[in-house]
Parts: sequence; C-alpha cells; structure tokens
Amino acid sequence: MNRIDKLFSSGKENILSIYFTAGFPTVDSTTGIIKSLADAGADMIEIGIPFSDPLADGPVIQKSSSVALKNGMSLKLLFRQIEGIRREVDIPLLLMGYLNPVLRSGMENFCLKCAETGIDGVILPDLPPDIYIDQYRQTFVKYGIYNILLISPNSGNERIRSIDGITEGFIYVVSSSSVTGMKGTFTDEQRAYFRKIKEMNLSHPFLTGFGISSRESFLEACSYSRGAIIGSAFIRLLEEKGFREEEIKRFVGRFKI
Repeated sequence: MNRIDKLFSSGKENILSIYFTAGFPTVDSTTGIIKSLADAGADMIEIGIPFSDPLADGPVIQKSSSVALKNGMSLKLLFRQIEGIRREVDIPLLLMGYLNPVLRSGMENFCLKCAETGIDGVILPDLPPDIYIDQYRQTFVKYGIYNILLISPNSGNERIRSIDGITEGFIYVVSSSSVTGMKGTFTDEQRAYFRKIKEMNLSHPFLTGFGISSRESFLEACSYSRGAIIGSAFIRLLEEKGFREEEIKRFVGRFKI
C-alpha cells in the first residue's frame, strides 16, 4: 500500500504536512530537515524542487528557491541526496514543484528515480490534468507514484468532481486564488468554500494549503478537512534560525494535537 493511502486509511485527523525547499537553507541540509521533521511528529513531508520562476509562490518560498539554486541544488542532486532516506524515515514523502525541471529530466526517468528513492507522490501544479491523463498517467502507474491534483476557489463543481476522479491519494485544496504565503486568518468567503468542498462528499480525502501559519489557522483548516499543509511559515523559521533540530521540534509541536 502506498504510504499516502496508509496514512489516510489510518483514520488519523489533523494531519500535518510540512513543505520546505530542497537545498535551503544550505545545499546539504535537505536530508537532515526530513529526518528532523519526521522525528518531531510531522505526518507527511513535501519536498520542494527549486525553480527559477516559481510564479505561484509567495516571496518567502520564491526566496528559498532562489537561494537553493544558488547553493547548487538541482533535481539530480536531490535524488542523490535522498537515496537512503527510507532507511530512516517511514512517513509519506512527496516532491512538489514545477513541470519544467521534471521534463528536463524526462518523465520516465523522474518517476523511476521517485520509485527508487521511496517518494510516494508528486504535486506538479502546472501539469494540466488532461495532459497528465493522455501522456503520463501510465508512467506514474508503472512506477507506483501518485499524482496529487489541486483545486482552488475558482474550481467549479464539475471541475472538482473531475479532479476527484483523477487524483490519487488526496486532493490538495488551495485556500485562496493568490500566491502562497502567511496570511493569518480565513475570510468568510474561504470558509464557505471549505464547507462546500466538505459537503460534496468527495471520494478522496483532502488537505488544505496556502496561508496556514498559526495553530489557530491550522485547527480551523482541519475542521473542514483531514489536515493542512504548512510551507511559508516553516521556511521562514529556517531562514531565521537555520537548520536546528530543536527549533524544528518546537515548530512542529505548535501544531500537533
């Protein structure tokens, strides 16, 4: 069973997924951060593939991506760094990034490397679902890699149900139509959107991401979904404190119930 399915089939609520950019704050900190997050109690980790033009990301993640690239991080190096990660970490690991670096690597080679290193799924927001189905789904299935799809407040009901029929593992619910970043609290419009998704009784569970930075916003997101994804707030911690295990443990502890 894919580790993502195992996590959601466990009945666990308030799932905490943490996103960070590979190669940030230093090029050799990636595996240490993964281990520290897992040891601290994170339920799932999304490893960001740095890209030179991350249009959907806010300034915090954009900066981390720029620093990571300057540090020398690349998709090839990332796979080399995490070759032995499954000897130490058993929670679901996902790669999240833009399509361009993946296509440069070659989709077949990318999926093969994901399988070899123990990556459970990927999130490629700029890969259109129809292109995925027509050109790449068989490759993902061949290597047992899940492709996680996103919906946003602009997604109509028909689109949402279509995504529900295509995605694997879970649905990534983008909380707003703006870029990623720490926004504090949700608006009434966002809450209505969350309620709509919950009441649609979709076949896949979903996690909420974008704009979740506090325990309060995390718990509110979890009241509508199985859990939430935190990215910019964690990257800001790495920017301010560097890679320090005790700081990561303290950060994760803010959100664990």
